[in-house]
Amino acid sequence: MDPVLYDVEDGIATITFNRPDKLNSLLPESFDLLAQYADEAQRDDAVQAIIVTGAGERAFSVGGDLATVIPRATAGENIVVRDPAKRFFSDVFKPVVAAVNGACIAGGLEIMLGTDLRIVSETATFGLAEVRVGVVPAGGSHVRLPRQIPWAIAMQMLLTGEPIDARRAYEVGLVNEVVPAADVLARARKLATSIAQCGPVAVRTAKEIAVRAMALEPAFALEHALGERVFRTDDAREGPLAFTEKRPPNFTGR
Repeated sequence: MDPVLYDVEDGIATITFNRPDKLNSLLPESFDLLAQYADEAQRDDAVQAIIVTGAGERAFSVGGDLATVIPRATAGENIVVRDPAKRFFSDVFKPVVAAVNGACIAGGLEIMLGTDLRIVSETATFGLAEVRVGVVPAGGSHVRLPRQIPWAIAMQMLLTGEPIDARRAYEVGLVNEVVPAADVLARARKLATSIAQCGPVAVRTAKEIAVRAMALEPAFALEHALGERVFRTDDAREGPLAFTEKRPPNFTGR
């Protein structure tokens, strides 16, 4: 079963994380497929907007599969970030709409932070739990999150690893709409269709101006450099191991 699916219908490309039995956790190849499909949608003149979602009702995505992604990351591989100055959807200037059912955690939230509009279910949750297992969310969270919601809320999420629910996410401006779970994808498609009916050059240019004006590349490069320092520590190996073994981590600060 392909871990990420891609289809185009009526000018809307849909990217779907497709491991519902694993809460749509992302394998190393999932990140490659996400980048491939985002680029394909960007280059396809028939595509006017993109929806990114997760299969099933339990999760959008809970981020990287700990058993495969973290060991390779602590070994020095750049699985999630291939270009230190880029993050999810950095070079995609067609509008991206997130349709979020259930858990949107860790790398899942980092992917959502790269989208433009977010429709979420009443049961959705959002969090960055990486510090709890001794690593950091180095897929853009330190840069994007404090620019998208108030500083104090962003820092609480980054420093405690505590999640927030859908209503709180709406209150702080992290998402656009909270709807019943059964309506999430339909509402996202309706929004994407509305965008697709606008002038395509104008829409793409409006997004490109907004993205480029934020000049995030130097900040992303800084996050990458400092994040790598964390992933080389003993704590970065101990935390995920303790999580998989269902025991408290023994952090040493090294």
